[in-house]
Amino acid sequence: MRAYWWKILTVALLAFTLTAGLLLDVPRLPILNETIRALHFHVTMWFGMILMLMVAVVFSVKFLRSNDLKHDDMALEFTNAAILFGVLGIVTGMLWAKFTWGDYWSGDPKQNASAIGLLMYFAYLILRNSLTDVHQRARIGAVYNIFAFAAFIPLIFVLPRLTDSLHPGNGGNPGFNAYDLDSKLRMVFYPAIIAWTLLGTWISTIRVRLRRIERKLEDKLINQVS
Repeated sequence: MRAYWWKILTVALLAFTLTAGLLLDVPRLPILNETIRALHFHVTMWFGMILMLMVAVVFSVKFLRSNDLKHDDMALEFTNAAILFGVLGIVTGMLWAKFTWGDYWSGDPKQNASAIGLLMYFAYLILRNSLTDVHQRARIGAVYNIFAFAAFIPLIFVLPRLTDSLHPGNGGNPGFNAYDLDSKLRMVFYPAIIAWTLLGTWISTIRVRLRRIERKLEDKLINQVS
């Protein structure tokens, strides 16, 4: 039971996020109205993505120090999970933008920077798949992962703030903290970040176990052939 407590917590927080995010009362703001509920999915998924990318960087550093493929497995699968939540975050953001800005994609600096950031990580996967040697793939992937994260953070958090932007919290526009005076949004927002992060961790650990089983089977086949 002790080993599964965080999975039970994940299910509970996800259930709370979905029900409270869709049904709990929210601040009535001009233009946004009920669409502000997307905050609990669009923004929180991206926060979860960033946390998972941080974990991936930690394991990339660990691999470079130890040359242990187990660390590379963790770095790769946490990056995969982060990319999944990044895509979901962009899609939910586009739906939100359609109702508030009038178009799915308006070329806003925040949208463009987010898309470029995701493309950087898609390039990470393409780079890894182009290499056949396992250790070379892991080393180059680890280095790329570290530098990609170092570029990703200023790309999505710093550069959009330096230009005009429709996105809240950027280009002089106030963030939601200015509107959430009664903390109704925070009641769901913070648990949602934890929920998506734990779900991503759950997905990553399952895929890591599958990857290690595949490697053991491959090693057995090689030993049998030799």
